[in-house]
Amino acid sequence: MSADSPRSGNLFANVPALLDIEETAVLAELPGARVERIVSTGQASAPGFWYDQDQTEWVVVLAGSAGLMIEGESAPRVLAPGDYVEIPPHVRHRVEWTDADEPTVWLAVHAK
Repeated sequence: MSADSPRSGNLFANVPALLDIEETAVLAELPGARVERIVSTGQASAPGFWYDQDQTEWVVVLAGSAGLMIEGESAPRVLAPGDYVEIPPHVRHRVEWTDADEPTVWLAVHAK
């Protein structure tokens, strides 16, 4: 395959059933953006840890479920398949929980 041939794949291929740590795979590096598949199997952010990123992150849950806490909100946002959130730069957030009974598959786009 040449460097300019279209790439393809399946977001649900080789999804592990159980992981010690969350798995992140970069699917595409595009001008101004990075696309990742994230698989969680019960993982959450470490106590007291908050993401504080320089870029916008757009994330959608494709399978499973998760609780996403945005700093300043009173409760985590419960995300089910199809639910997405656009997180502006420097909006602190954390993953409170992910489904322990089935893998949670996320698609994340980081815009630079």
